[in-house]
Amino acid sequence: MALLAGLLLTSLTVSAQDANFYIYLCLGQSNMEGNARYEAQDTLVSPRFQVLSAVDNKELGRVKGKWYPARAPLCRQRTGLTPVDYFGRTMIENLPENVRVGVVHVAVGGCKIELFQKDKRGEYIKTAPQWMLGMLKEYDNDPYARLVEMAKIAQKDGVIKGILLHQGESNTGEEEWPAKVKDVYDNLLADLNLKAEEVPLLAGEVVNADHGGTCAAMNPIIATLPQVIKNCAVVSSKGLSCAADHLHFDAAGYRVLGRRYAAAMLKMMGKELPTTEEIMKNTVEASSNMHGCDFPRLDKESRAYFRIFSPDVKRLQVDICGKKYDMDKDEHGWWTVKTDPLVVGFHYYFLLVDGFSVIDPMSCTYFGCSRMASGIEVPEGKEGDYYRPQNVPHGQVRTCTYYAESQQRFRRCVVYTPAEYEKNTKKRYPVLYLQHGMGEDETGWSTQGYMYNILDNQIAEGKCVPMIVVMESGDVEVGFRPRPGKNVNDERNLYGSSFATLMINDLIPMVDKTFRTYTDREHRAMAGLSWGGKQTFDITLTNLDKFSYIGSFSGAIFGLDVKNAFNGVFADADIFNKKVHYLFLGCGTEENMGTAQLIEALQGMNIRVASYKSQGTAHEWLTWRRCLNEFLPNLFKK
Repeated sequence: MALLAGLLLTSLTVSAQDANFYIYLCLGQSNMEGNARYEAQDTLVSPRFQVLSAVDNKELGRVKGKWYPARAPLCRQRTGLTPVDYFGRTMIENLPENVRVGVVHVAVGGCKIELFQKDKRGEYIKTAPQWMLGMLKEYDNDPYARLVEMAKIAQKDGVIKGILLHQGESNTGEEEWPAKVKDVYDNLLADLNLKAEEVPLLAGEVVNADHGGTCAAMNPIIATLPQVIKNCAVVSSKGLSCAADHLHFDAAGYRVLGRRYAAAMLKMMGKELPTTEEIMKNTVEASSNMHGCDFPRLDKESRAYFRIFSPDVKRLQVDICGKKYDMDKDEHGWWTVKTDPLVVGFHYYFLLVDGFSVIDPMSCTYFGCSRMASGIEVPEGKEGDYYRPQNVPHGQVRTCTYYAESQQRFRRCVVYTPAEYEKNTKKRYPVLYLQHGMGEDETGWSTQGYMYNILDNQIAEGKCVPMIVVMESGDVEVGFRPRPGKNVNDERNLYGSSFATLMINDLIPMVDKTFRTYTDREHRAMAGLSWGGKQTFDITLTNLDKFSYIGSFSGAIFGLDVKNAFNGVFADADIFNKKVHYLFLGCGTEENMGTAQLIEALQGMNIRVASYKSQGTAHEWLTWRRCLNEFLPNLFKK
């Protein structure tokens, strides 16, 4: 019976252990402990990355010997960011989805390697400085024993795959340091019944001489460690930024150092991170790149790859699609990163250089987000050919400067004329006034929206009639900022309202005078996206003597009282439907601008309104390209 019970217990223990839960033991002194202040992003972590708390931590509600999501701080209360934070993150990014990573973290700031040697620990503690005693007490004055204790708990749940060491500052200049490290390593293998060939040791360099490292003289000694321990690799600190004391890395340095630890561990597992050459072989340049620039690049899963040379920067990030990605710097000063898969379409992005937002010199620039921004085009398949240049006659997009009497200043607009405009000098054309959204300008529809390709292709196929398209800034280049002390709703109604007077009194007369247009309402349309959609409603519905076609794409038209709005323009549906030949409302399925509710309200008033939903897109340029493509064939055909 006892034998049966023992076998059953053994079976339960074995079955509880997950071979895909990779455990790493982490030890050392202050740089392993974590000396830099962690930030909000360092507290967000995948549940696949876990830490076995080696001490009770009231700050985070952790209990010794229990697993928790591996958010900073990993070591103890009042410690900071450590290389292990980004070691774990990088490991799970590059291992199969079914693999989890767990870390056991024991480190004591300022300690010598002797603190982890079983036969030297007692004598060392007798000479320990006063400020170290509290830290030692948390480990019952035996950090090595605590590491082994926790490692044995971890072995019940997973498999120990490696040991990470960052120590040496307190032993600077000691030629015998590698032998002492080997003593610690050998003891861990013996106490945990591990095999050296299956459990490599990674040791990180201290702050490098290239950043004035106080203990940089230790790095040549650390470099000899693989001569003493066969299954060992040294992780370079070259180029990594440090704190003002030149002894500790700063947060940016810890993040990159952690990724280097992971790259070394993955290499020892036979999984090397792709080289630049391999990335270029398996990706394509983004069409939005500056001519001659190899990066950014996109792979088949629509993940973007960025590469920037900036050796003196401490931290570099890519801010795209609502997520910030930390870039990894190599010893030559090149920063690289791979994003998650991006949705198709056009996306603004920025580089964050030590927290300051700038454009990417590799990318073409676009006016968006109230400033010049980088942009990347994540391509659709053939379904996107409608906005790509085709072998058809091409119109012209020109910039016009004009004087606006209502504002007593010169302004600029962008005007599209169809391919035939220059050939038939007697023909007149209808006009579409097309507006962008908040924080963009008159160039938006031609650069981000590719409206000229959409028009060229539709005209060539006979889908829409040849027309002139006029795009103006609309006085919304700078995002909405209510004045202090003013009612926000009143301020919002004033935002961009100056464009209405300018359009009626200055822009339309200038266009009709400069270009061969039809000047009656039957041949004039207006449409806009987002805030431009609101401006379209505000202008056209109070000037129906001048417009007969109206379009709003993801229009910022909120809480509209359709019964009374615009002097009751919707009250008599028969009159409205006779005046407005085509009213179009479109949006993306992944956004919520209230378009569906507005359509329902208008239909409830018997207003004839065409609706469109762009599948799978949000408040973005791909939605608006699709809306324009749906809108154009219905213009000027009555």
